[in-house]
Amino acid sequence: MNLIHGFHLKNLRGDVYGGVTAAVVALPLALAFGVASGIGPIAGLYGAIFVGFFAALLGGTPSQISGPTGPMTVVMAAVFLSFSDHPEYAVTVVVLGGLFQILFGAVRIGSLINLVPVTVVSGFMSGIGVIIIILQIPALLGHPPPGGGVLHTALALPALFKEIHWDTTITGLAVLAFVWFLPARINRILPGTLIALVVASLIVWRYLPDVPVLGDIPTGFPDFKLPGITVGLLPNIVGWALVLAFLGAIDSLLTSVVADNVTRNYHRPNRELIGQGIGNVVAGFFGAIPGAGATMRTLVNIRAGGSTPLSGMIHALGLLAIVLGVGPLASHIPHTVLAGILFKVGIDIIDWPYLRRIARAPRAGVTIMLMVLVLTVFVDLIIAFAAGMIAASLLFVKRMADLQIKSARAGSGSDDELILDPQERSVLANAGDRILLYRFSGPISFGAAKGISRQLTINDHHKVLLLDFVDVPMIDTSGAFGIEEIVSDAIEQGVAVVVVGMRSNVYDVLDRLGSLAGVGADHRFDVRLPAFERAAELAGT
Repeated sequence: MNLIHGFHLKNLRGDVYGGVTAAVVALPLALAFGVASGIGPIAGLYGAIFVGFFAALLGGTPSQISGPTGPMTVVMAAVFLSFSDHPEYAVTVVVLGGLFQILFGAVRIGSLINLVPVTVVSGFMSGIGVIIIILQIPALLGHPPPGGGVLHTALALPALFKEIHWDTTITGLAVLAFVWFLPARINRILPGTLIALVVASLIVWRYLPDVPVLGDIPTGFPDFKLPGITVGLLPNIVGWALVLAFLGAIDSLLTSVVADNVTRNYHRPNRELIGQGIGNVVAGFFGAIPGAGATMRTLVNIRAGGSTPLSGMIHALGLLAIVLGVGPLASHIPHTVLAGILFKVGIDIIDWPYLRRIARAPRAGVTIMLMVLVLTVFVDLIIAFAAGMIAASLLFVKRMADLQIKSARAGSGSDDELILDPQERSVLANAGDRILLYRFSGPISFGAAKGISRQLTINDHHKVLLLDFVDVPMIDTSGAFGIEEIVSDAIEQGVAVVVVGMRSNVYDVLDRLGSLAGVGADHRFDVRLPAFERAAELAGT
């Protein structure tokens, strides 16, 4: 395996131009994300530098540009707020989140990230977009952030709207309108966010001295930060780290898929997670905010000619040159300009394609999406993601169980719906109603087994329950306990149980869990006809 996936020098000119262009696009966004995180603009810039460089150097998507993103910034803002009295714990969260990402890649679960349901991702991303919008409104109105998180900010908005600082508000709205309506052909040549940042800052500096600006910004290379930890807060630290890791993984791999679609290449998901994780670990140790694959910056890089990891590294080194060379000029950037830029970012993050189809989408999926959105905005990001995954998983299990129950067939000798060969049908017909045959179809889960148990009706005529596992490819632990309940209920009613057709993996699960303890070895068969004949013998025919 090459140390740098996809690296070559055959596209040097394109990679240089792509990297420089991506750096120009990333500059205002990195500053804005740094401010939004609560840590400061320089933290956003160095997040773009460290994550951007190491994710390109060691990742698995050659053309990807990484750095702070809206979702990661929202989580980091919550982390910083949670540990405001102990910033070293925030460092621990970022470093630990990066280590989790490295672990995800090392154990090769990169492809499993795609199993997160679309409804959960949609609600989570839309919720994050709403959070970004709400948190930027005070700066657009000319007020400092009220603090206390998104709910506190939302409750404070009515009072803030009563005292609007019009110079600040008009400036921010003008920036928002500019980046929104700038023609795409101009935006491809020179990013609208950069134009708005420079022009609006110059206008404010010259004509609007009362508009709040960033002020003094630390310059130079950041100091190394030591993580801190305490046993009492360890669950909270690990929880936030896992959220950062999962969200960063999803964000990065979705961007990788977009890059693949444009470049017609294939990324390496597990390697991408390792590269992203290393970048976030380094960012954490230097007090920078974490990042992930950034879709817009990646597309800018590709369209400008970048196609190898060199473009991502040049993007990071370009930002480093900017921050070391002209960093002091950033102190004159107005808060409202960054708020206008982030307002547009928040709007873009909201999953409008899904929302436009909400009237036609399945009700269960819409319910999950709205639940995750509301919990994300007003309760907690961890709770929102966990609740969404649990609800989506339960819904999936319910649907699979319904399908399994529907596909199963019960019958006796008088039932013509059962598909049997002539000999099997003859044996069953001679037994009449004394043998109850139940044929499973597909994997057996706990929900299906419980449903089957409820719909199995054993009457006084039945002497033998014949369970057919021929079409069962697998069974889980919960399903095995459901089968045990079926067997136990039959035996308690004085009905003998015969089983047939268990594959080795199905038999192994049932045998190890003792689910067939009431079924003797002479009641277990590999093929149907001997099982049918034994059942007939037990039924007295």
